[in-house]
Amino acid sequence: MKKLLAGAATLATLALPAMTGPAQALDLSTMNAAEKEAFGAAVRSYLLENPQVIVEAYEIYQEREAEFEAARDQNTIKQLAPALFNDDRAWEAGNPEGDIVMVEFLDYRCGYCKKAHDEVKQLISGDKNIRFIVKEFPILGEESVLASRFAIASRLVAGDDAYGRVNDALMGYRGRITEGSLVKLANKLDLDGDAIYAKIEDPEVSQLIADNHQLARALSISGTPTFVVQDQLLRGYVPLNGMQDMIAAMRAEM
Repeated sequence: MKKLLAGAATLATLALPAMTGPAQALDLSTMNAAEKEAFGAAVRSYLLENPQVIVEAYEIYQEREAEFEAARDQNTIKQLAPALFNDDRAWEAGNPEGDIVMVEFLDYRCGYCKKAHDEVKQLISGDKNIRFIVKEFPILGEESVLASRFAIASRLVAGDDAYGRVNDALMGYRGRITEGSLVKLANKLDLDGDAIYAKIEDPEVSQLIADNHQLARALSISGTPTFVVQDQLLRGYVPLNGMQDMIAAMRAEM
């Protein structure tokens, strides 16, 4: 509603040139009360006769808002690039020298993260020039935090390959996240589930999660999945063909 009112507030600037000449020539502060009343009546009459102008003006307002938000995101991403793209605590996949860098903020209990998971893997396997980085961002309760701690601990205990397998397994897991379920899951992957679980409260695990939350706040990220692709921020699930089209457009501008 606030955005609708804000969009409507720009209507005089966007629509009135057709009625009154150049918009910059309009100065309401120079009008007396009678002139302002007459002007208001003229605007009202025009809008009642041409209601489509309201929709057109609001669409322009939305476009300008989107452009402003995109520019703000690009500036923030540039400022936070070291933490986003060069944190060696974050697990990576794909081509480490890829021309496109994609970062995903994820939560293992997020349904859309689970939906995106296989499509992101297809994207990376089909495009050999993408560098993919995972940011553990548990926001959906204690089970989310426990799952992220376990995934990070698996990398500390058993390395990158172990993390990749645990990440896949957690994204495919549909039950409750408990100590028992996590240890069992790891054991099925031929990992030492007890050793991994013993590491979940390690200060390094806690610090990484805290740092990821701080990074997300700086980027105004409040949901998952959220992707940072080069200098663009994509909030929410994006289907495979959408990601492919976006990356193709980015490469065309390189």
